[in-house]
Amino acid sequence: MRTTRRGRCLPMMAAGAAALALTLSACGSGGGDAGAAGEAPAADALEKADGVTEVNFWHSMDGTNGETLNQLITDFNTANEGKIEVKGVFQGDYDTTITKYKAAVQSSSTPSMVQIYDIGTQFMIDSGAVLPTQAFIDRDEYDVSDLQPNIAGYYSIDDDLWSMPFNTSMPVLYYNKTLFEKAGLDPQTPPATLDAITDAANKLSKKNGGPAEFGFNAAIYGWLLEQEVAANGELYCSPDNGRSGERVDEYSFNNDTAVQFADWWKSLVDTGVAGNTGRALPDAQNAFKSGTIGITLESTGALRGMQKAADEQGFELGVGYYPKIKENESGPIIGGASLWVSGDGHSDAEKEATWQFMQFLAEPANQATWHTGTGYFPISKSALDDPKDVAWREQYPQFDVAVQQLEDTKLSAATQGCSAGSMPQARKAAEDALEGVLLGGDSKTELTDSVNELKAEVENYNNSVK
Repeated sequence: MRTTRRGRCLPMMAAGAAALALTLSACGSGGGDAGAAGEAPAADALEKADGVTEVNFWHSMDGTNGETLNQLITDFNTANEGKIEVKGVFQGDYDTTITKYKAAVQSSSTPSMVQIYDIGTQFMIDSGAVLPTQAFIDRDEYDVSDLQPNIAGYYSIDDDLWSMPFNTSMPVLYYNKTLFEKAGLDPQTPPATLDAITDAANKLSKKNGGPAEFGFNAAIYGWLLEQEVAANGELYCSPDNGRSGERVDEYSFNNDTAVQFADWWKSLVDTGVAGNTGRALPDAQNAFKSGTIGITLESTGALRGMQKAADEQGFELGVGYYPKIKENESGPIIGGASLWVSGDGHSDAEKEATWQFMQFLAEPANQATWHTGTGYFPISKSALDDPKDVAWREQYPQFDVAVQQLEDTKLSAATQGCSAGSMPQARKAAEDALEGVLLGGDSKTELTDSVNELKAEVENYNNSVK
């Protein structure tokens, strides 16, 4: 395995540059190479352990998703009775979970395993608190060929898989087929480009005599800008989106693609064919679910809710690929979260038990259960052939669109996404810029201002993990 330079002290990601530097100073973060990423324990570690080995698992799945996860945990515990017991503990949303994990590192009280969202990947690597999944893969010669390559690719740095992918989504275009038909549009042909959305939105919008309150509406969500940049084969940060072994030293979401996307969105709002429900995701989702919005952009994780609303409101739901500026071989980035093994402070038996649970969750049959129970992608290619999964997609054929989009997306630095420790701040900065644009600001100016404001965050973060 490759050695990754990383620090042992966790910066507080939500804090500004000054607070970040102060936190690191107080922790005594040192420079230099932190050493090898870590070795997996001996494969017989569990056999040598006395009694039941407990795995404390922190996660962010509640509601229906939490029920499905708890069932999988129960199934694993039943199969390993007297040997391993996994205890799942809901910690709150993604931001809350990673904040609690940082505090646990500071107090040397980390859980055995933790679920962390996609943009926390580089931060987790830099924490020095985790044992990379690649260590177990190398030890066991574990076959990763069944993992969806674009999903595994996101959580890989310089070809090392640092965490096990788990709940995975992609952005798609949702559209109201019933409104499309009323507007004289082909309900079987979703718009594939931004220009095509503009044409459809104009015909759909009430302002132009169409059947929809607004032809288009979406949440002001930084993730959508990340997706548009990737879908057009561009980089969100440099060098190489942090995917070639060098640390990210600059954001580039003020490039031509980002500016075109912001200009496009602004033009729809300015002409009155798009609504502006603000940053809250539920507000934008509910607007579309009401049956009064023609087109929106959202995650595949919202599919079940969208389908239920369509059935209740009496309209037919359509799903299309995430739109691009022009057709190309690139595509959007996966989202969601992955699973991490904690290192220091945990016994070899505990680490091995955690790895066995990870493998269990990745099995095709269990991924089919996860997929059909939640709507998240299966990380396993074979899960799509499971009879239960096949039957579910026959019932909800809209989900095949997302599956095909993932298969059609060429893996590259662009589609792997930006791997920077300060990505949560960058997403917030992008949202600030997009909101400024929709309220009347100039796209290039707003995006460039946000990129420039992030320079101190990037520098302070990189200094903290030298």
